[in-house]
Amino acid sequence: MQRNGVKKLTQQTSSAVIRSTLSHSPFSPAHDFLHDSRDHRTVCKVLEACKVSSDYKTASAIHTRIFKLGYGTYPSLVATLISTYLQCDRIVLARKLLDQVFRPDFNVVIVNLVIEHLMRLGEYGFAKKFFLKMPVRDVMTWNLMIGGYVRNARFEEALRLFREMLDSNEEPDKFTFASVMTGCARLGAVNHALWVHRLMTEKEIELNAILSSALIDMYSKCGRIRIAKEVFNSADRSDVSVWNAMINGLATHGLPFDAVAVFSKMEDENILPDSITFIGILTACSHSGLVEEGQKYFNLMSSHYSIQPQIEHYGAMVDLFGRAGRLEEAYAVIEAMPMEPDVVIWRALLSACRTYQKPELGEVAIANISRLKSGDCVLLSNMYCSIKRWESAEGVREMMKKKGIRKSRGKSWIELGGVIHRFKAGDRSHPETEGLYKVLDGLIRRTKLEGFLPETELVLMDISEEEKEGNLNHHSEKLALAYGILKTSPGTEIMISKNLRVCHDCHSWIKMVSKLLIRVIVVRDRIRFHRFEGGICSCEDYW
Repeated sequence: MQRNGVKKLTQQTSSAVIRSTLSHSPFSPAHDFLHDSRDHRTVCKVLEACKVSSDYKTASAIHTRIFKLGYGTYPSLVATLISTYLQCDRIVLARKLLDQVFRPDFNVVIVNLVIEHLMRLGEYGFAKKFFLKMPVRDVMTWNLMIGGYVRNARFEEALRLFREMLDSNEEPDKFTFASVMTGCARLGAVNHALWVHRLMTEKEIELNAILSSALIDMYSKCGRIRIAKEVFNSADRSDVSVWNAMINGLATHGLPFDAVAVFSKMEDENILPDSITFIGILTACSHSGLVEEGQKYFNLMSSHYSIQPQIEHYGAMVDLFGRAGRLEEAYAVIEAMPMEPDVVIWRALLSACRTYQKPELGEVAIANISRLKSGDCVLLSNMYCSIKRWESAEGVREMMKKKGIRKSRGKSWIELGGVIHRFKAGDRSHPETEGLYKVLDGLIRRTKLEGFLPETELVLMDISEEEKEGNLNHHSEKLALAYGILKTSPGTEIMISKNLRVCHDCHSWIKMVSKLLIRVIVVRDRIRFHRFEGGICSCEDYW
């Protein structure tokens, strides 16, 4: 009932927007339709309102007049119309509109602009339909598709399309490589990264600040910080973006003193830092507990460089104090902020409250998060579990059930031989499931014999202890690690990427596995890199 009420209210609000806009738009009697450049933007707003309210009839009327009066070449109108029809579940009409655009006087520039708008709207499926129907494509077409896939987090599709581009004999340019490197970085796909860099060298693509920054970022995010440093040392460093990429890369690898050294070198070379530079340096301090250093750089922003802290800098300070267990100071930063704190800041505080068992302050953070996500609820529930407030934890779980909030499922992936293998918690869909589970079960037995005890206290209370262990044993990063061990020779370094923060149980377990197998295991989680070697993690258990 509540959900239907919200939908009805949304429709009423959107209808009011449509009526208000139309009364001052080209549809009013005093105006002909789309007389000047402002009119098509007005109609886009009306179509957006139609999309929210699923008002197919108004959208259809607009569609008829757009094409009747010859405005079907406005890319933003065409893209928004398609998006509206899709939202209204009128797939056939969206396809007809697609056909209307491809008239005998086909214009590649106009269709490129339609693709660009569709990608901005997140309609990558329809953008691909446009792309496939195009009789002629230019390098801009390929760039818009590849870049659009990357912006919509479809990284593997972006890499596949890049390979198709190469097969089509269309020469990639600097913009193509910039997008492809971003895709490699987000995937953490080091083999793809090395291939792309090699290809750039073969094609004699000249490095500029954007490409140098992208290269540094790509190698950093693929776990190859040494190569990132080599690129940085050989690059033209006259642009601040190159320095920012290096500082941020070092921050995510938990190398704060290296990041500080780069900052000092930056000052020596008279490169002025910007607001992004300070986000990187504050993050580096936060990830390593360098509270005083972080405070020094935060104050340096305004006192020495006249850079006014933005919400991201305040968030970094909340995170800095929170990770160090100085929650009162973290909360004081929030109260002293000159702007309204956003949800990211409250989540940073909530995470610290979970780590340091401060439920009262955690409840304050939760109260300020308007739209709760599964991660927020899980943090709160786990905080209650850690102090044995079982009823409160169960209450959070019940609230999640009532509101239909599902816990985000852990996902991990590993790149082997240029192929990315993905795993979900408890996954048995991989073709080599039997082999990887044998490896995993063997490792679990060995670590238990060495004294490893699973951290079961934060798993749901209404199942047996054995079931809790089973839940932990099949986390996605453990499956990915088992597969990496199955498919690589002894001594080979293994790198895994993960969509969530690595849990304490997996962190402790992987430390022990790295010691037992004499292996380097690198895990890139949502927050940072963890390099496990000889039973020790590079984060020093501070994450």
